[in-house]
Amino acid sequence: MTEPGAAAQFQAAHLGSTAHLMDRISTQLASQLCLVSLNGRRRPGPPALVVVAHGSRDPRALKTVHALLDRIRDERPGLPVHLGHIELNEPLLPDTLASLGTGEAVLVPLLLGRGYHIKRDIPEMAAASDAHTRVAGALGPHPLLVEALYSRLVEAGWRTRMDEAGRRESAVVLAAAGSRDPEAKVDTGRTAQLLADRLGVPVVPAYATTAAPAVPDALRALAASGRHRVAVASYFTAPGRFATECAQAAPWIASAPLGTHPAMARLVLHRYDQALATPGTAPRPELASA
Repeated sequence: MTEPGAAAQFQAAHLGSTAHLMDRISTQLASQLCLVSLNGRRRPGPPALVVVAHGSRDPRALKTVHALLDRIRDERPGLPVHLGHIELNEPLLPDTLASLGTGEAVLVPLLLGRGYHIKRDIPEMAAASDAHTRVAGALGPHPLLVEALYSRLVEAGWRTRMDEAGRRESAVVLAAAGSRDPEAKVDTGRTAQLLADRLGVPVVPAYATTAAPAVPDALRALAASGRHRVAVASYFTAPGRFATECAQAAPWIASAPLGTHPAMARLVLHRYDQALATPGTAPRPELASA
């Protein structure tokens, strides 16, 4: 026999899930109705969102990107959301753009800072297509990225409350992919400063390849300065070789890649909206506005 308390909990959970489902249905219905004018004609829909991922040989990366796109669709029902890769995975960006014909699209790179892909590859692919496109800026730096980084660190075991002694021995290495473009390093450094302001401890940007310092070098330098509780914050959008190698170097805890964190979906949509508000330009990343 079910106890009254358990029955009440079951009923509440059932009602809560039903309410959530009805809310989802209402939201999706409203998004469809807004495309119909008073005379019954269908209004033109919003430009498609094309999320541009780099591509990876690690199958976890593609799975993560697809899950992120599902979260974006949940955030904004009725918005056409597509995926295109720069390399390694299908669909490749030129193929995705070709499927849109001469339609309108906003390309949002799933890249965390400026670099060759942002400045050359993606704009050139967009210009070669028949679609009417606008290209958004890189995702970072932005406070929403800091929100996701902080959340991932807490999930990994970062203590949200520290006394002064704990702060003196703690630090974070922000592990990024690395780029030869000096502006990419500037963007990573700005994110590191924003995260340091949030955590109240030093955050040192370091890189898996190409740029210096390398992650192991940054860890050694922090240890030599008396920072013995050092976490590695994974500044990668999805799992892959670089993220795995950086996590393995961690002397204490390492956070998971940003992946499908809700802040990532909101940031992609924010960049989409920015590009629509400033046609023909790729907005520079801001430091404080969400």
